[in-house]
Amino acid sequence: MVVDLGNFINEYYINPIIYDTGYNPVNTITWAIILGLSLFGVVKLLNKLKITVDEVFIFAVTPYIFAGGSLRVVEDAGIVAAPYKYLLITPLIYFLIFFVCVAALMLSVGLKRAVHINYYWPFAMIGVAWSAINVWLLYTSAVSFNVWIFALILSVGVALSFLVYAIAHLLNFALLKDRVNALVLDGQLLDATATSLGLTFLPYAEKHVLPNFLIEATGTAFVMYPLKLIVTIPVLFIIDQYLKNESKNLIGLVKLAILTVGLAPAIRDTLRMSLGI
Repeated sequence: MVVDLGNFINEYYINPIIYDTGYNPVNTITWAIILGLSLFGVVKLLNKLKITVDEVFIFAVTPYIFAGGSLRVVEDAGIVAAPYKYLLITPLIYFLIFFVCVAALMLSVGLKRAVHINYYWPFAMIGVAWSAINVWLLYTSAVSFNVWIFALILSVGVALSFLVYAIAHLLNFALLKDRVNALVLDGQLLDATATSLGLTFLPYAEKHVLPNFLIEATGTAFVMYPLKLIVTIPVLFIIDQYLKNESKNLIGLVKLAILTVGLAPAIRDTLRMSLGI
């Protein structure tokens, strides 16, 4: 029984990290459960620090999402060797980013009390500095950078975002007039763009369970676009309409989690394709 349990853990949890083989149904469900439970712990911490997860907080956290996505590419580029590189592979990298983010937040709150400045300025700047270090590591180790791929992914993602918002305004769809909701959908559409272009025109493969199933079922990676819209917009609608009486911090963290799982892989994929990794 012990041997079977050990093999189970190795097959579904350890090996996907060591060999970077991606996700399977077992670890996908596990990480999702851990993420959900973690949100409640973070809510308690933020309440203790007297921080509200509002629009300003979410925008201040965004540099850390970029830091996480770019740090993942640092591992892809082979800049960090084993065993330290395992910390830069999902899901361990999420824990790493989380602990650094919390430490930076607590430091920023301390600075707020000491020198009377808004916490979000030093908090955001730490994330920007971390992202800059990652980009510098990638730049100094890269053989080349394909600016056309980078520009194509960004321009298509931005154009589609504007198209969705234009349609939403024509239909007076208030959900997407909220800037946090707009940012969440932006991240998901950028992820769809990077995935679609990478799988269609470049030799990349999808590692997530559900997208991979749908891509194989439909025969096209562009199924990611309707998937992102069909899932993200109703989820945001449910959050705003049916959870509005819940904790504001819990609602904000749920949206932040949705933003992260879209924007972080979008950043990683875009940088990888641009660097030819």
